[in-house]
Amino acid sequence: MKVEGARITGFLRNPGAARGVLLHGEDEGLRRERAEALVVAVAGARDDPFRVSVVPREAAAADPGRLAGEMAAISMMGGRRAVWVRDATNTLAAAAEAALAVQGDSLLVVEAGSLRPADKLRALFERRADAAAIGCWPETGAELRTSIAATLKELGVGVDTDALAWLSDHLGADRGITRRELEKLALAVGPGGRVDVASCEAVVGDHATLDLDAALFAAIAGDLPRADRALRLAIAEGANPVAIVRAALRHLQRLDLALAEELDRLSPKEAARRARPAVFFRHEQDFARALAVWTRPRVVALGDRLLAAEAACKTTGAPDALIAARTVQEIARTASAARRT
Repeated sequence: MKVEGARITGFLRNPGAARGVLLHGEDEGLRRERAEALVVAVAGARDDPFRVSVVPREAAAADPGRLAGEMAAISMMGGRRAVWVRDATNTLAAAAEAALAVQGDSLLVVEAGSLRPADKLRALFERRADAAAIGCWPETGAELRTSIAATLKELGVGVDTDALAWLSDHLGADRGITRRELEKLALAVGPGGRVDVASCEAVVGDHATLDLDAALFAAIAGDLPRADRALRLAIAEGANPVAIVRAALRHLQRLDLALAEELDRLSPKEAARRARPAVFFRHEQDFARALAVWTRPRVVALGDRLLAAEAACKTTGAPDALIAARTVQEIARTASAARRT
């Protein structure tokens, strides 16, 4: 069965009689967080040597009976056991099926990357009544902003609206990384402190995203050579192709909103301040150039192509890095052509 939406939180606290749970998707940090929650819910701790067995993927693949044997084992100290496999692939589908067929109450927890609905491992957990599959995808938009605000509140600090917008632009690709960066930020401002844009820029260490921002601001301003240079740096720092396309979409959405509100009539500084999310001072001139050459129909038309590019990046075997690079180049060429007309 699938577990989705509002049901996920309760299921992680209490998986009931489920014999197996597959956590799959792009967000590795979220997969790990949810796997740990399940293991703790069943075994009381994530590292109890009597009730938790972490089986390396290679060992499970080399010995088809290994998972089944672990599922059949009984804890010496009593209580339900968890059998945990990380970084699984479709090659473990048969071993997982055999493990789920074993009598007992142990819970099989499997972490895997992105899987298509037809992939054997995902199909196995989705079709069985005694198993569950949970997708783990990067948070975006309002969902991400809500999550960041809730985490900072949990850490005992407040956050300015502009800072929250900044953080949602620079975090979110991986739940684990996002959590660590917010913990650093909370430590920097201190208990009861308030996060502002300056503290975000000083503390959040995401060079890939900063280079990506530079690439996209250059692109919407029509500066292809500068966009290419910054994009190469972002990719070298580890920027994910899907994240590149999503960031490009967010830039176009901000530009569209700014044009709708006629911010092009304002000074560069005022337009940058009133944009949502706000544009930081080092990008004011690029944003002003973009407002001068883009139109809303042009933004909408290119946005549709970016949505198609995101879907193409997620296609198995697709040259996702090339698709992302061409996306940024297309933005720059569109702006450059508009500037000449």
